Amino acid sequence: MREKKLRDYVKGWINYYKYADMKILMEKTDEWLRHRIRAVYWKQWKRVRTKYKMLRALHLPEWKVHEMANCRKGTWRAAEMLNSAMTKTIIVDRLGYPSMSAHYLKVRVNY
Repeated sequence: MREKKLRDYVKGWINYYKYADMKILMEKTDEWLRHRIRAVYWKQWKRVRTKYKMLRALHLPEWKVHEMANCRKGTWRAAEMLNSAMTKTIIVDRLGYPSMSAHYLKVRVNY
């Protein structure tokens, strides 16, 4: 549900601004958006046991899973560490979230 809403929002927003030259802005916004998605997932995995199980599913080494699951940093900082496990390809391909820069490059109009 979250993926579909975001996909529709991104599609409409980028189609509206397809005449603008905003490749770099889309790349930076894409990075921030993926970071935010990781933070949402981290917050969704409330308990250490859940974090441990979900990180093991991402095929991380056992020591890294233990280190990250027991992390007491804030959500945003933990999402930064989660970058090594939930890569761009996992977020875009497996989870179904849109890539703003890819959609922009597909629909942009150059003059």
